[in-house]
Amino acid sequence: MDDFLLAACGAAFVYQLAALAAAWRHRRRGDPQPGYSPPVSILKPVRGLDPHFDEAIRSHAALDYPEYEVLFGVESEDDPAAAAIRRLMGACPEAPFRLVACPTEAPNRKAGVLEKLAREAKHPVLVINDSDVRVEPDYLRRVVAPLQDPGTGVVTCLYRGRADSAPGRWEALGVATDFAPSVLVAQLVGVREFGLGSTLAVRARDLERIGGFAAISEYIADDYQLARRITEAGFRVHLSSLVVETTLGAESWRQVWRHQVRWHRTIRVSKGPAYLGILVTQATFWALLAAAAGWWVPTGLTMAARLAAGLATGVGILRCPVTRRWWWLTPLRDLFGLAVWAAGLAGSTVEWRDRRLRLSRDGRITAIEEQPGRPAL
Repeated sequence: MDDFLLAACGAAFVYQLAALAAAWRHRRRGDPQPGYSPPVSILKPVRGLDPHFDEAIRSHAALDYPEYEVLFGVESEDDPAAAAIRRLMGACPEAPFRLVACPTEAPNRKAGVLEKLAREAKHPVLVINDSDVRVEPDYLRRVVAPLQDPGTGVVTCLYRGRADSAPGRWEALGVATDFAPSVLVAQLVGVREFGLGSTLAVRARDLERIGGFAAISEYIADDYQLARRITEAGFRVHLSSLVVETTLGAESWRQVWRHQVRWHRTIRVSKGPAYLGILVTQATFWALLAAAAGWWVPTGLTMAARLAAGLATGVGILRCPVTRRWWWLTPLRDLFGLAVWAAGLAGSTVEWRDRRLRLSRDGRITAIEEQPGRPAL
């Protein structure tokens, strides 16, 4: 047992060193110089009003880019987001915005909306991002530039969380110190198929080659499925050095728990047995066991590496204000994450906005139960 514990603690320590190396590599690598600027259609599926929705949408109104359009897709004209977008279109008549009604029966409604938006898009490059994403004026120039390389099929980017509540800030800390390092390590060790909903830039012809959004509309993890299928077609994913900002609007700890469990069960059904490997990354857990065994040197080294990796990514890469202020809570956030991981090991249902979804073992949505009045996740 002692040998096993020491090996597990050592593996967690090595993982944190890998996260530090991955953060250093990501900062040094950089992106192609902006200059490739084909016309772009930004596709934004929208449902309901996220916190800071107007601010996120306005950030797309005056991008420093020669030619682009922004297509907002709503399932129903009665969606409150539709009225908000119309107000913004009236206030910014020069903005290249279009509102498109996209009723859909697809199991994954987001993918169903995107399927209709892709048909409406005028331009050869598509950029998909979530409704709560706020961007800087150079966003498109930096995201599209890597597609100049014909071997690059998807461009994606990391994100930092913005929150107005304590539960939301707790979730933002996890994004910055746990999730983002895992993405960087995946890239470091050669994992090819990853894509983040914060931004996915693809060529329209490559999307058609894999069957379009219709091919992934039955799956819960549409961003992962899109990236996986394009890499299987022989292309690479480029992780941009650009970081966007999203709003984490959880107002209660229950909402955070439900959101995180959905996320982890989605990872489990998408990645299969690899999900078990997440336990190896749980440095705080193994360090606590080492401390209980009286092994203070392994405990200290593992926790020092864990905090350094979280700061390197959360502050050094993401420039996350939540991490800068609350980094010392990272070990507690890790233990919460361990509980979520355990909850993700079992169960085949997740809650997504006002729907309860049942998932198959390969990540397909097999049953849907409407839950009117349920707070959005």
